[in-house]
Amino acid sequence: MVPTESRVVHRVLLVDDDDAVRAMMTATLERKGFDVVPASNVTDALKLIMVERFDVLITDLHMPNAGDGFTVVTAMRHSQPDALTLLVSGYPDVQSAMAAILLEADEIIVKPFEAGKLADLLHDKLVTHKPTTRVEKERVAAILQRSAVAVVQDWLTRVKGSKELNHLSLSDEQRTGHLPKLIEDLIVRLRKPSATDKDSDAVFSAAAVAHGKLRYQQGYTPAMLVHDSRILQVTLFGTLQNNMGFLDFSLLLPDVMTIADEVDAQLTQSMESYMKVMREPAAA
Repeated sequence: MVPTESRVVHRVLLVDDDDAVRAMMTATLERKGFDVVPASNVTDALKLIMVERFDVLITDLHMPNAGDGFTVVTAMRHSQPDALTLLVSGYPDVQSAMAAILLEADEIIVKPFEAGKLADLLHDKLVTHKPTTRVEKERVAAILQRSAVAVVQDWLTRVKGSKELNHLSLSDEQRTGHLPKLIEDLIVRLRKPSATDKDSDAVFSAAAVAHGKLRYQQGYTPAMLVHDSRILQVTLFGTLQNNMGFLDFSLLLPDVMTIADEVDAQLTQSMESYMKVMREPAAA
């Protein structure tokens, strides 16, 4: 007997919280020769990704929690980077609106679509699919560390464009004040393990105290000090947006929360220092 060539069966992880859609897609893909493993939620999908191997991931973007589909795609990219990943969304403008997700997913499928055509697309993609050289992912602290000078310059540009702040006659160095050290303190905080049982992990910042005193001497009002801090947050988040391709999204949310908490804590300490200096003449 002449041995027959065995056909490669590709394993597909299908993630969708809609039972009817999941059942229909599973049946269609299996008829087309795929080995389908369905999952109805992110938790089950993440467990499967950790213990089983897949050639393809198909996941709905919009499940009960915002960003669920993206979470699954990111996990697959980290655990099984060679897998073909497809993200399904019901928004017709998804190709432009989800540009950042394209950094992680190989393709976005817009609803409604025919399951049969999806199967044909998978066959075509698997024939031509080659493992992509992925950009090394970075934590937020690493991105801010290498972008620190650019953050200060961007902040300075934004401050100069603010009518609430630019009416004071100050040099660039005076405007910047203790900002570089405040950013350095933030990076140190981001590199520390996060606690889960505290309202805030912020610690005393000598730079924040000195910053508040300096701003009082420069003629800032309390409202200007708050605006100064708000621009810093906008600048920091803008820096992250400009580095979307390098971000480790699996750790992005806690880092963003840390940024917000640390900048607010620095503002609080600056404000307390500002008010203390302001009261000193009256106490004398």
